[in-house]
Amino acid sequence: MFSKSKINDPASKPNEAAKPAAPTAPVPTSTPGEFKASAPKPKPPASLLSADLHITGNLKTSGDIQIEGSVDGDIRAHLLTVGESATIKGEVSADDVIVNGRVIGRVRGLKVRLTASARVEGDIIHKTIAIESGAHFEGSVQRQDDPLNPGKSAPVAAATPK
Repeated sequence: MFSKSKINDPASKPNEAAKPAAPTAPVPTSTPGEFKASAPKPKPPASLLSADLHITGNLKTSGDIQIEGSVDGDIRAHLLTVGESATIKGEVSADDVIVNGRVIGRVRGLKVRLTASARVEGDIIHKTIAIESGAHFEGSVQRQDDPLNPGKSAPVAAATPK
């Protein structure tokens, strides 16, 4: 009835007209009903520093950390939770910072949240901030689009007149 024309398949020969054409796209290695997308790896639980632990030195992780003890040093993390019994003396820098305890030093974060039990003595540099009623805060607050890069200052809004 119908045959494949040479216009659509230049490699076909007249005696191969009855044979099915080879696919032009690569053949998938999985079966048609199988979905082989790489699933995200399960997120590990946050590292926990217990209330009886005292650390002197800097902490750096790409994961989440919850501090219940005391730290004398700077902390860098993805999500940092400062517990109610925690005391941190140093700079805190994380994508998300939740302060329930005490921080003496600068706080840098894309999202910073001070709960009612928070005690912060130092400047806060943030993209978004939430301060609950009852939180104690002494310092200045500055909004930046990229607060995690300390070398980059906020763009100057006013231009010099010419």
